[in-house]
Amino acid sequence: MLTKYLIVSKDILPEYYDKVLEARNLIESGRQKNISDAVKAVGISRSTYYKYKDFIFSPSNHLGRKATLSFILEHKKGILSHLLNILAEENANILTINQDIPINNSAIVNITLDVLELKLSMDQLMDKLKGLEGVTKVRLLAIE
Repeated sequence: MLTKYLIVSKDILPEYYDKVLEARNLIESGRQKNISDAVKAVGISRSTYYKYKDFIFSPSNHLGRKATLSFILEHKKGILSHLLNILAEENANILTINQDIPINNSAIVNITLDVLELKLSMDQLMDKLKGLEGVTKVRLLAIE
């Protein structure tokens, strides 16, 4: 399903990967109010956190069941509707949609999906969505 990702034991990775996850969890849980405090608490630099924060995920018991994708869409009629239709065609079940107000003719849309019955791999789905007219950017934010 995720062909460009690996499952690797933390035992062979540098310690700072685990600390990036720890810092992100501190921020998301509200135990630390900002990134500066979180990275100080776990003992890594801000640059290390920013370098790896979007590429390290912690698995849950339901690995591969939910994914959150972030899109930048042109502010034109029908683009979001077309995107949602493609997701439905590929058996992605939409759990949540959050859309920001368009600024400079672009809108940020975050969609959380149940991808358990996805017809394509996550990589293939993202490539397909990147190719849609009006889709400026696609990014995987989280997966579990």
